[in-house]
Amino acid sequence: MVSGIEWKHIFDLPLAIDSLPYILQGIGYTILISFGGMVCGLVLGFVLALGRGSKRIIFRWPARLFISYMRGTPMLVFLFLLYFGLPNIGIQFSAVIAALIGFSLHSSAYMAEIIRSALNSVDKGQWEAATALGLSNWQTMFSVIMPQATRIAIPPLSNVLLDLIKASSLAAMITVPDLFHHAKVVGGREFDYMTVYIVVGLIYWAICLVVEVWQNYLEKRFAYIK
Repeated sequence: MVSGIEWKHIFDLPLAIDSLPYILQGIGYTILISFGGMVCGLVLGFVLALGRGSKRIIFRWPARLFISYMRGTPMLVFLFLLYFGLPNIGIQFSAVIAALIGFSLHSSAYMAEIIRSALNSVDKGQWEAATALGLSNWQTMFSVIMPQATRIAIPPLSNVLLDLIKASSLAAMITVPDLFHHAKVVGGREFDYMTVYIVVGLIYWAICLVVEVWQNYLEKRFAYIK
């Protein structure tokens, strides 16, 4: 005891060890929601980035409106809208599907702006050189512009993925049995939320460390592209 504090009330090691296997049962849903949301959001974000940068108002303004709405809406509110709100009009998703849709749509708005800025950062002379070589717009985009833009976009896109991993804990609020959901169950059963929340926090940290290693690898992999 230090200054009247019993450390077992802060972190109960036997409880942490015993509850770890059960908490880890939810890691599959955490990875599915965060990485699935990242992949789907990346695809949609690319489409939105092209629409956002289009000269045609019919593409530009809907993209801008969508991005503005998603960036200005809390993730939890959007998840509740999908899971609890849509059934009122006859549209119902399972908790996991609602979480996947929510994280994909929400993250796509942030990734769209990252991709758009990365594409715009590539020197305009690259387009002119590719045109002079007879490449089509799509060939120029995917063979010349995208590789250079990827190098620029990797760090901010990695940050989006890290945010998705941490924000995936919100899926527990719509009954997705992820890491945080399992931690809540153990905490309620054992009346020790402090220990299990420290444990689940360390698990999220470990996942994020893996992503950081992957980010460093990709940065080195694309470093030679100029």
